[in-house]
Amino acid sequence: MIPGMDPRAMKQAMKRLGIQEQEVDATEVIIRLADKDIVIASPKVSKVNMMGQITWQIMGNAEERKKEISIDDDDVQTVMQQANASEEEARAALEEAQGDIAGAILQIQQHQ
Repeated sequence: MIPGMDPRAMKQAMKRLGIQEQEVDATEVIIRLADKDIVIASPKVSKVNMMGQITWQIMGNAEERKKEISIDDDDVQTVMQQANASEEEARAALEEAQGDIAGAILQIQQHQ
């Protein structure tokens, strides 16, 4: 909103330009990245349709959360066998490779 501009006049101007804005009653927005999540709790979310092109506007305080990786015991056993590694080495490699078995095996083999 432009400061000092009448909200009603602003809506009329947006309508003339073919812009439609709709409030969305969201309680949380999560943006997932490869290594972390960005979480916006209690956001103000608007869906904007500008001549058929949909965009989303999100306002609020963001918090970054590092993704937690669960390592399956079967995956640890597989890495141990394939890379001839100890359980500790296999688990550490899987954590560093974010659960990617092949990546963990390659990582161990490169350091042997």
